[in-house]
Amino acid sequence: MINNSNNIEHWLALKLVPRLAIHKKIALVETFGLTALFSLDNKPSVLSSANNLSVKQLYAFHQPDWQKIAQIIRTSAACNSVIICFDEPRYPQLLKQIYDPPLVIFVQGNTLLLNAPQLAVVGSRSASVGGRDTAFSLCQQLVQLNFVITSGLALGIDAAAHRGALSQPAGTIAVVATGLDQVYPARHLCLAQQIIASSGAIISEFIPGTQARAGHFPKRNRLISGLSLGVLVVEAELKSGSLITARCALDQNRDVFAIPSSIENKQAKGCHWLIKQGAKLVEQCADIIDEFAFADKPSLHLKGGQQALESVEKGTHNGESEINQKDLCNDALLASVGFEITPVDKVVSRSELPVEEVLIRLTMLELSGLVSAVPGGYIRTQ
Repeated sequence: MINNSNNIEHWLALKLVPRLAIHKKIALVETFGLTALFSLDNKPSVLSSANNLSVKQLYAFHQPDWQKIAQIIRTSAACNSVIICFDEPRYPQLLKQIYDPPLVIFVQGNTLLLNAPQLAVVGSRSASVGGRDTAFSLCQQLVQLNFVITSGLALGIDAAAHRGALSQPAGTIAVVATGLDQVYPARHLCLAQQIIASSGAIISEFIPGTQARAGHFPKRNRLISGLSLGVLVVEAELKSGSLITARCALDQNRDVFAIPSSIENKQAKGCHWLIKQGAKLVEQCADIIDEFAFADKPSLHLKGGQQALESVEKGTHNGESEINQKDLCNDALLASVGFEITPVDKVVSRSELPVEEVLIRLTMLELSGLVSAVPGGYIRTQ
């Protein structure tokens, strides 16, 4: 059943409940029903006793900001986007399988692509000419094999992947880290317009008006991998944010592919490391197609999983250098991490933040060298 406007309003109301993990919000819907969450007549005690909700969270359930919600719907329409909610048939079914699927997504363009077979293609913003050419060529061929190319509209490999797909009569999907009323980076305005004009789609989980921030990009990356059957890393340094997307793919049980290059190419160090850990080496499209051709063939996943990726990402950046990383030094979450080993659950308890937000912010702090992942938790490094 396609959502009517009333359901959209209630899903947005649920999205706006502060500091409550997405999986807990979905569990509430399954327990009480969506509309019932906002129309309970038996006082806050029902929700609070069952779920330990804070006063602010209870207030958001019993006094939703309907004016703000109506404004979100208007601004979404003004930027030619539709709002697709978690319970709609149009909602990407692969995305429902991840741990923290967005309750609503904002989509410009062709919504039919959302449930088409997708391959994520990511890599360095400062990619070499050869890397961009490889991304372009492979994506040009992959769309002819009925894959939809999904990437992040960033500079370098992302842009080359989108353009390779657009060189054929096929749509491509860009997942962005801002509201859909703006384009980031701004220089990709023409590319974004071309994606829409070519029956592609641009997707965001952020409401219109949301600016680009450092913490938004890891959240964006989990959607890029979550929408896709697998992730292809074309060029990536060891200090590349593309490894975040690879880690998301691992967490989501997706395949990881990587393209090798010269040992002298610093942009390929991340890809070579992924291949050493078990990612499938890709030289041509057939290497990817073969992986999906046999349903009973075990997927190739990286050896050591998340811990291995965390260790290689220590002290690196998140791959979005346009964002001011100095803000991370002032992240209040740092105060919740000691110079001794601090378990994640203790960081959650001290910060009083949802687990998903804590994990994202710890990743950002780790990539900036402010904390380090160790067995048993994290330690503060400075």
